[in-house]
This record gives sequence, C-alpha cells and structure tokens, in this order.
Amino acid sequence: MAIEAPAAKYKKNNLKLYIAACIVFAAIFAYDGYLSQYPWAHRQKFYEKHVKDGKPDSTMVFNRISPVFILGLAAFLGWRLMKVSGQKVTADDEKLVIDNTLNIPYSSIEKIDKTHFSSKGSFVLTYKDGSNNTQELELSNKKYDKLSDILQVLVEKIS
Repeated sequence: MAIEAPAAKYKKNNLKLYIAACIVFAAIFAYDGYLSQYPWAHRQKFYEKHVKDGKPDSTMVFNRISPVFILGLAAFLGWRLMKVSGQKVTADDEKLVIDNTLNIPYSSIEKIDKTHFSSKGSFVLTYKDGSNNTQELELSNKKYDKLSDILQVLVEKIS
C-alpha cells in the first residue's frame, strides 16, 4: 500500500496570500492611476496633486503602469501554485517516488539522518543514484505534509 505526502498547506497558503496581496495592490494603484481623476472618486486630491497641466508626474505614471506588472506577478504565482499543488512524495512497496520525477529504490538508500526531524521537521536521505554516485536529498515538512508517515515507512523498509 502506497503512502503519500502531498504538497504542504503551508506553502500553498503562502502563495494564495501573495496572490491576494498582488491583486489588492494592483487594484489600489489602478484606482489611484486611472479612477482618481473623476469627481466622484474619493482620491481626486491625489490626482490634482500628481497631474499638472494634463501631464502626470512620476508617481502617477508608476500608478498607471505598475498594475500590469503586479497582475503579471499574480499570474506567475498562480501558475506556481498549480505546479506546487501537484507535488507529492509517495512511498510504495519498492521505491520512494518524489514529484513523479525521482525514483529511489529502497535498496539504494544507504542512510537516513533524522536527527533534526523533531526540531526542524526535515530529514536527509543518502542514496546511490543510477550511475553509482552518492546523493543526498533533504525532505522538509515545509514542502510536504505527512512526512512522518513517509519516514516511518522508510525506516521499516531500510531496517
């Protein structure tokens, strides 16, 4: 039976907060840059201060241009969120699979350093890759949830 450790909620929630902040800042700058010129706008004094003789100063130009870049950043973070949401570590009967790209057979794992697992939430695997080189891989609970279950399976399979 395979045990899965999905992407950490910590990481996904942080990305969601960054996306929300980008949208809020883009809306604020767009409001000041484009809508503050109308009489019904609450920030008409901002417009009058930063536009002289129909020419916007650097602050107004920034407020008009920055929302495009901030929304671009929000789109990039959304793409990153989709990519992170698909990440997982799977421990099945024969091997450890990380993000469906790295397969580590249990027979190639040399040691597991779990000294910092209780304090930092991470452990280090030392294994031999396909070309017989020694590699180290750190798995952290900031990147994956339910790593304690994966660690338990690894310890059982290695010993």
